[in-house]
Amino acid sequence: MNIINNIVHKMIKVGDKLPEVNFWISTKAIDGACQMGKKVNSTQLFDNKKVVLFAIPGAFTPTCSAKHLPSFVQNSQQIKSKGIDSIICLATNDPFVMSAYERDQNIDGQVTLVSDGNSEFTKKIGMEMDGSGHGLGVGRSKRYAMIVENNIVKSLFLEEPGKYEVSSAEHVLSKL
Repeated sequence: MNIINNIVHKMIKVGDKLPEVNFWISTKAIDGACQMGKKVNSTQLFDNKKVVLFAIPGAFTPTCSAKHLPSFVQNSQQIKSKGIDSIICLATNDPFVMSAYERDQNIDGQVTLVSDGNSEFTKKIGMEMDGSGHGLGVGRSKRYAMIVENNIVKSLFLEEPGKYEVSSAEHVLSKL
């Protein structure tokens, strides 16, 4: 349970419905300039779909860039062959950072990068962490993955702080 601005946010659990929020979907850079992205409501991403959502504490951080995101890019076809409509990577970075991250990681459409720049979704599902001890500031997302069907959490894989195991693409794939 997180208490933010005197509001208690319980951590989401299997069987819960995802909250409705606005996200920014990363768009490709144009002429080398990162873009704002496309504003979408979360219902557009999760309604009537089976989705793997995974969250990273920050774009360009070592584990996120060398392991977490690449694991989903490399396993995207296998994951989608199990009936998954889309794979979404969420970070609390701003949309411009996510645009640069998409370019840097050569994602080529296998994974959709989503900005939760105000940490609205992250707070509402109780996944906010304080990364200030590592220079990341407050309002970052914990590392996790979940399988979502029609806006309902079917499976949740939350990492212990500093770990990268149960939220990997390989682990999620083994649970599909």
